[in-house]
Amino acid sequence: MKISPFKIEEWMNMYEKGALYDLTTTCIKPLSIYELLELSGMQSIPIFERSLDYGSITGSERLKYAIQSLYTNQELKNITVTHGAIGANQLIFYSLLEPGDEVVCVVPAYQQHYSIPESIGANVKLYFLKEENNWLPDMEELSQVVTSKTKLLCLNNPNNPTGAVIPNWLLEEIAEFAKKNHVWVLSDEVYRGLNLIGHPYSTSIADLYERGISVGSMSKTYSLPGLRVGWVCAREDLINEINHQRQYNTISVSILDEYFASVALENRDKIAERNFDIMRSGIDIFTSWLANEELAKCIIPNGGTTAFVKYQKDMTSRNLCKRLQNRTGVALLPGETMEMEGYVRIGYCATALNHALNLFSEYLHS
Repeated sequence: MKISPFKIEEWMNMYEKGALYDLTTTCIKPLSIYELLELSGMQSIPIFERSLDYGSITGSERLKYAIQSLYTNQELKNITVTHGAIGANQLIFYSLLEPGDEVVCVVPAYQQHYSIPESIGANVKLYFLKEENNWLPDMEELSQVVTSKTKLLCLNNPNNPTGAVIPNWLLEEIAEFAKKNHVWVLSDEVYRGLNLIGHPYSTSIADLYERGISVGSMSKTYSLPGLRVGWVCAREDLINEINHQRQYNTISVSILDEYFASVALENRDKIAERNFDIMRSGIDIFTSWLANEELAKCIIPNGGTTAFVKYQKDMTSRNLCKRLQNRTGVALLPGETMEMEGYVRIGYCATALNHALNLFSEYLHS
């Protein structure tokens, strides 16, 4: 099977670790195990007494109950635990798609959403979000791309890199439209719970629509990317097929990862309080910088941890990011890695954000 180079991951492998100021980050200061236990008020850690055997095949009951609490209309049979959201997405595509199936992917988004279907032999159509629409889908435009031939529509909500959050009324319209056309909808919801406006948690597509598929993760909202725990929430027959595919690449996730993921989800309100303090501070710094930088334009994010900045320079995003990091140590993600030339992604929850943005400005004006 041939698959396209994963542009984001290849860029991060080359540049992330060498940065003095890493603004490519999409995570909110990852928690240590000690910080997690302190937040949860735990005095002992019984998991350390357990033998390191295989874990529960599709996820421990404790973790599944914790995941179930994130939804309104789901049962344990609708959930399976995966190796991160990256494992969840891959299993969904392998379980649902055949060569020749039509897939519509809303971009910018994570490259998995279109490159894996392409590698399977699906007919992939990209629907590009527009800045003038606040990076939200336009139903009239979407209806021209999604047809009765479409099997799967891929969304990312909240969106990485733009920070756009699909409002519930629009999500309901998308679900109704998909229902009329018998289209599955995969919503990558790894940033769900990080809305800066309104309720922190948007309605999940799995709770709105019978063929809605929700992907979640411990990485972003819960600041535990090192656990490598994700999940799929969907109707039972698809979960059964995913579990069939899962036997070939996962068996079970680590019992240690599952344990600490359960602790985190059971104490998610405390993690949220900590993380929203970081997010609000970051968005204030970013908004202030943007207001004073005439060479950068951006729709202020309504959720997630990233902003998508259009820069006013005649230079490819790869060249800009390479030269910026070589000169200042500031790492940004080129928009070209997400099929959007002329933009850069900035993680506004990064440490030393104010100083790094000032260095970016100095470079733009140099």
